[in-house]
Amino acid sequence: MAITRHLNPGESIVFHTRTHPKKILVPILVLVVAFVVAVFLSTHTHGAARTVVWIVALVVVIVFTLWPVLGWLSATYTVTDRRLFTRSGVLTRRGHDIPLNRISDVSSERGVLDRMLGCGTLVISDASTQGRVSLPDVPHVEERQLQLSDLLFQHAQGDEGS
Repeated sequence: MAITRHLNPGESIVFHTRTHPKKILVPILVLVVAFVVAVFLSTHTHGAARTVVWIVALVVVIVFTLWPVLGWLSATYTVTDRRLFTRSGVLTRRGHDIPLNRISDVSSERGVLDRMLGCGTLVISDASTQGRVSLPDVPHVEERQLQLSDLLFQHAQGDEGS
């Protein structure tokens, strides 16, 4: 698993996920519509115009389907026994790390569509100056919130014992 290269010695993964697949529903719809429109137009055009139709369709698919899907594949949320970190970006990778001892609160937000699809936004309150960090479209957000809260509780109990 490629994510293990981001781990420190002795650190273990509690959970690792990417955003919910709902993020790529619109790009997949664009792919289908672009293909249908290109087939329709190419049956009604000839020669160079047909080539132009397929080139435009290819550009639309690359920009509005391939690029968002690659972005979805590259964006991950990981919680270890020591920290929460996010990674995203296709060409330029971005990351955000929050040590567990800096997290003061964990909550979740779920709209109607989120409840139907089984996802939501995990909101992390950071004790530093950064304030709140929102992780949108987390699959099984309530389960993830409970896991993180339990981990924070265990972490706090360990700090009190030291």
